[in-house]
Amino acid sequence: MRKIVTFLIISFMIISGCTDTKTHSKGIYMLLDTSGTYAMELKKAQSIISYLLGVLQPGDTLAVASIDTGSFSEKDIIAKVTFDTRPSISNNQKRVFQNTVNEFVSSVRSSSYTDISGGILQAIEYLNEANSGQKYILIFSDLKEELAKGHIRDVPLHLTNFNVIALNVTKLRTDIRDPKQYLERVEAWRAKVEKGTGNWRVINDLERLDNIFATR
Repeated sequence: MRKIVTFLIISFMIISGCTDTKTHSKGIYMLLDTSGTYAMELKKAQSIISYLLGVLQPGDTLAVASIDTGSFSEKDIIAKVTFDTRPSISNNQKRVFQNTVNEFVSSVRSSSYTDISGGILQAIEYLNEANSGQKYILIFSDLKEELAKGHIRDVPLHLTNFNVIALNVTKLRTDIRDPKQYLERVEAWRAKVEKGTGNWRVINDLERLDNIFATR
C-alpha cells in the first residue's frame, strides 16, 4: 500500500511539473513595421529584441516577423526559436537570433503597404502551435494599416488569452495637425483586439520595457 501511495505522489508531481512548465512558458511574436519612413525606426526594435533575449528563459519561444504587403505568411518570419534548457545551447541560440535580426535591419527595404491584420493572424497561428502558456503579440508600428488591392482582412481575431501590445506608436505628420487621427487609430485597434477577447496595451516609453510582462 505504501508503495502505491508513493507511486501516486511521484506521478502527481511529474504531471504537475509538466503543467507548470507550460503555464509559465512565454511565447512572443513581434511584428516589425517596414513601411514608408517607419522603417527608419527599426534601430529601436533591435534594442527591444535585445531586451527580450536577455529576459526570456529556457522553454520560452520568440519569433520576429516583418509587416509588409501581405503579412499572413510564414515567409515574413525573420527569426524564430524555442530556447533550449541547456545554457550553452540557449546562449548560442540567442546570439544567432540577434545576428539574424541585425542583418535584416541593415538590409531591409521599405514596404509600400502595411498588412498589420495579416501579421496578427499569422502570430495567432504561430503561438497557438507553439503551445505557450503566456502569449504575447508585440506590434512595433505606427498602427497605420494600408492594404494592397485585393487583400481582404475583414475576419475576426481570436485572441483569448493573448496579450497584444503596441510599441513605439509614432505620430504621423497628419496626426500632429489633427491629434484626433492618432487617438482614433489607437482606439480602433484596441476595439478590434478586445472584440476578439484579447488584452490590449500601448507602451511608448521604451525605457520601461519591463512593462511588457507586467500583470494587470
